[in-house]
Amino acid sequence: MCLIHNTPPVVMNLKKIRRLMKKYGLQCPIRRANPYRKMKNAMKTNHYAPNLLDREFESYGPRLVLLTDITYIPWGGSFLYLCVIMDAYTKQVLSYTLSPTLEVDFVLDAVDILMREHGVSLHAETVIHSDQGCHYTSCKFIELVEHNELRRSMSRKGNCWDNAPQESFFGHMKDLIDLTGDPSFYEVKAIIDDYMSYYNNERYQWDLAKLSPNEYFSFVTTGVYPLDLPSKPSPPEISKTPNELGAHTLEPEIVSDPLIR
Repeated sequence: MCLIHNTPPVVMNLKKIRRLMKKYGLQCPIRRANPYRKMKNAMKTNHYAPNLLDREFESYGPRLVLLTDITYIPWGGSFLYLCVIMDAYTKQVLSYTLSPTLEVDFVLDAVDILMREHGVSLHAETVIHSDQGCHYTSCKFIELVEHNELRRSMSRKGNCWDNAPQESFFGHMKDLIDLTGDPSFYEVKAIIDDYMSYYNNERYQWDLAKLSPNEYFSFVTTGVYPLDLPSKPSPPEISKTPNELGAHTLEPEIVSDPLIR
């Protein structure tokens, strides 16, 4: 690069310019490109799906309603991106992937992990519910979901309550993980791995009969309560059958994609 306004011109490489800017506290006034906006425009489609849930997250039993979303994790001067797929009934995290970029591949990887590790426990009526983000309306995501015989469902525009359990999960996770000390990508991934293991196996929740998500799944599928309590609860009743899932749908609004939270 060349500082053309100097006489004679001063030639220096980009690394030196960045080093000098950092040394003297200088910032470039030109906006950086928004990576999500570029990604959104590249993958933009009108393949929206209706809302099959209408916020009835816990009415159908385990492995019938899967929630997915993407969240930003601050990392140095940029972000990492975490995609999670969770069971709305048991609150188990079934699959997750961490990526330094917003390419759609890490969302596809999350679906692949889901099918590899939990595909045998899914149902013909299983729904995967997301927001209207560009990753979830992309042709690649739709093709993968349809190939695995999952049904798509989407929140309404800008309505975080339509995916409330997933939003709540991200909020609690960010309160508990510690990313101070300028960790590397692999160190952040190890922290996320540790949290997911803790959450599924040790994060006891009042609404899950005082059990962890993995314990609750075992309880509702076997009827055996694992804690030695004087009064043991009965397995929860499932209020709706799989055939009722999506019987009353909310049609999608064809709108621009909301920003990923």
